[in-house]
Amino acid sequence: MARRTKQDAQATREALLDAAERVFELRGVSHTSLAHIAEAAGLTRGAVYWHFKDKAALFNAMMERVTLPLEKELEGLAQCTGDPIDALVQRLMHSIAQIASDARTQRVLHIATMMVEHVEDLWPVRERRAQVDSANVERVMQAFEAASALRGQALPAPARQLADGFHALVRGLVHSWLLRRGFDLEATARVAVRAYLLGIGLPVHGDAAVAPARNQG
Repeated sequence: MARRTKQDAQATREALLDAAERVFELRGVSHTSLAHIAEAAGLTRGAVYWHFKDKAALFNAMMERVTLPLEKELEGLAQCTGDPIDALVQRLMHSIAQIASDARTQRVLHIATMMVEHVEDLWPVRERRAQVDSANVERVMQAFEAASALRGQALPAPARQLADGFHALVRGLVHSWLLRRGFDLEATARVAVRAYLLGIGLPVHGDAAVAPARNQG
């Protein structure tokens, strides 16, 4: 019976997160209440509060469901063997491929980038996003420093600045693609990432680390 209860609780939690995606996308985050989400899920407000203390907690859980797999790509970067730049690009392009192909990932990232007002009750959302960004920049910086030492190639600027620029490049590409879908995200990311790395003196080694762009014809 306990096992069944645990399964039911997990199913309820997933139903609430599914409903949150739909309602946030329809109404925007600030104009959505927990009552709206409960109604969309066919559940009571009590069920919502059983799983989430407030809207910010629910929103972050919705984000984590799709972004944690992406974040884990960079979390494991320091443990990779071989060239740090090749490992960075491989993991980054795997994440880009998920964004380009997975509808849920696209929907949640669209909500996060286009439909959130960081008003007082959503400050925890902003804080979590800042923490994730800082951690990712730190991992990129470490990859740049490790590659610089391994290759005997001095960096043209402080590693932190280069990592911040790289992070902004990738986030900007994803944001622009979500806004208008007017270009091939994977192909453009390959070109932009390789060009940036070449520009700072840390080119990708060969074509093994970045698969060729798909034929658009």
